[in-house]
Formats: sequence, C-alpha cells, structure tokens
Amino acid sequence: MQNKNLVVIALGGNALLQRGQKGTFEEQYENTRITAKKIADVIEKGYRVVITHGNGPQVGATLLRHDAGAKIYNVPAFPMDVAGAETQGFIGYMIQQALRNELKARGIDKYVVTIVTRTIVDENDPAFKNPTKPVGPFYTKEDADKIKQQFPNWVLKEDAGRGWRRVVPSPDPKLIAERYAIKTLVDSGFIVVASGGGGIPIVERGTEAHGVEAVIDKDLAGQRLATLLGANKFIIATDVDGAYLNWGTPQQKKLERLTIEEAKKYYSEGHFKEGSMGPKMLAAIRFVEAGGEISTIGHLYDIIELVEGKKGTSILGSTG
Repeated sequence: MQNKNLVVIALGGNALLQRGQKGTFEEQYENTRITAKKIADVIEKGYRVVITHGNGPQVGATLLRHDAGAKIYNVPAFPMDVAGAETQGFIGYMIQQALRNELKARGIDKYVVTIVTRTIVDENDPAFKNPTKPVGPFYTKEDADKIKQQFPNWVLKEDAGRGWRRVVPSPDPKLIAERYAIKTLVDSGFIVVASGGGGIPIVERGTEAHGVEAVIDKDLAGQRLATLLGANKFIIATDVDGAYLNWGTPQQKKLERLTIEEAKKYYSEGHFKEGSMGPKMLAAIRFVEAGGEISTIGHLYDIIELVEGKKGTSILGSTG
C-alpha cells in the first residue's frame, strides 16, 4: 500500500563531501547545510521525507583512522560494521542539525531524527567473495601501489576513470532491521534519517545477530526502505544529471522517462557500470517493480525538480 506524498531521498556522497576536498568536518557540514536547503524545498511543498545517505568516503576515512591509531598509539582498531555505525551517527548529526536549522529559519516546526539502522544480509551472499563497493578516498595508481604494500589484504580497483579506491564486499540487502521503529516515527510526522551507508550489515544466526565486514550499497538499501514504508517516490540524488546509454563515449545519450521494461532491457545490456550507476538503476527498477509510483535518478542540486519529475532519469510504475 502506497503512502501518498512520502518521498525517500537517497543522498550520494557529494551531498557530504565534494571531490577534491580534504574531508574536514567544516567542509562536510557546509555541504550538508547546502543539501539541507534542497531538502527543505521538498518539505515546504508538502511532501513527507525520509532521508538515507552514502558513507563511502567517511567509512573509508574512519577505517584509516582506526588503522593509524592501532599502529601509532596501540589503540585497538574496530571492525568495519562498527565503523559503519560511527559514520551513521556523525552524518546523521550533521543532517539533523543542518535540516532542523533550515526548517526553523523557514518557520516550519518539524523535527529530524536519526535511527542507527542495521540491514540484514545473507551470510552466503556471493558478494563476500567478490568485493566491488568503493570506500574511502581516491588514489593515483602510484599511491594505490603504496597503499597495497602497506595493507596487503586490501583490494583496490580503478573507479570509473576517477582514480583507484579500496573495494569491499557489498552483499544484497534483504531486510531493514529497524523498519517498524522507522515507520512509527514517519507516521508520527518526524523527518527520519535511516539506513545510512546502506545500514550496518548483519547476519542472523539462530536468535543472534552478528555484524559482518562489508558495506551495503545505499541505493539498494534505500529501495528496501522505500518499499517497506510504502513510499510513492524514490529519489536517488547523485553528481550527474541522470543515467546515460554509452556513457563516456561520443554516442552517449541521456535517458529521461523509461518504462520498467525499457529500464530492465538497458540494465541487462550492461550500460550501467557496477559500483557506479549500476546499483542506482537496479534500485530504481526494484522500487517500481515492487509497486512504487516513480523512481528518479539525477543531480543533487535538482532535488525538488527530481521529486516533481521535471529533471533526471525516471522509471515509471503503472501509476507513474
């Protein structure tokens, strides 16, 4: 059952950290503040909003801090799932503060809350044997070779022509563990930040849950969240203005409004790169297949236009 006027917005990494920045808190908070203005435009139009976000650069930097602390100060490093929880907390804090401040400035009395969210995955997911999810900063080939010598267990891959990055397992999200709490807050009128970084990946063994070393794709987890909440719109905000056929070639062509059949055809033909646009298109397809009205991929700075279907690449459901 669809929840009318409920929009789930999945923020890409550029909402928090621009390429070329060092990643200071001041830089990230200023980026978040700018993003909050865009989201406030959507709320001011009468939409109810749930926010999810990426954490690739942040979780990668957190892991580096842990490794440095262990080597220099003998402070024990924490595993990847704990680093995911840490980044959910501080990113949620930035979004809560920036968005609440912006809403108050506009005379809108709504509260923003963050739920530290776990995502259930299958322990036998083949992704654990094939790391694909980029985390952390970009490296030159020379720096990547040095990093590989320092951390021989790391897997580094070239990322869409932008440099080399560490890649980690990215299992498919199955279920949002805190779904009922999130729904209760949404139904009570709160603006909720949830499933940050795709959620903290856990597996269930009998009656116990255990964290695992992985990072879940935030768009695929965002789709699960949007579908569970019955949202009618799922927006994927990134650093490009939409999805393209033959991206990066003279024949590239922007896609605008697609049927589910067209989207699945282009996806199966391999037009969308794994670890980049691929998961975004798959998440949009899944959302519409599960009964969503419309899913749109486009630029972060065009969020209100994406929600209104005026920009970006949209996949339409039967009611879209």
